[in-house]
Amino acid sequence: MAGNGEGRPSIYPTLRYTDAKAAIKQLTEAFGFTELAVYEGEDGKVAHAELAQGNGALMLGSKGTGTAFDKAMREGTTGVYVVVDDVDAHHRRAVEHGAEILMPPTDQDYGSRDYMARDLEGNVWSFGTYAPEIKG
Repeated sequence: MAGNGEGRPSIYPTLRYTDAKAAIKQLTEAFGFTELAVYEGEDGKVAHAELAQGNGALMLGSKGTGTAFDKAMREGTTGVYVVVDDVDAHHRRAVEHGAEILMPPTDQDYGSRDYMARDLEGNVWSFGTYAPEIKG
């Protein structure tokens, strides 16, 4: 298993969107991600993008590009959990930008405080304080 040397995450959730440009806008504006890279194909669709949040990152692109990954993903949705320091402030930002909230900030039995939202294409995003330690 690859380590996470040089500050690089070893897991990257990867999502496909019908409108990847709108998804990037929502993820950066409502959910506080930082755009690292966006590459467009000749057709103007997002071929590949990378966004960061804390010490993690995700990759995304447009549906319908015809790549093997695009075909494998088909119509499935994805759930992604992201650790944030201030759940309530993060939630307020998401609400201010019109994100669909599925569960408001809630204290969990296992010690986390988190909330859940759905993005423009049905993927479920959970944002919370639970950050399990990963031991090598």
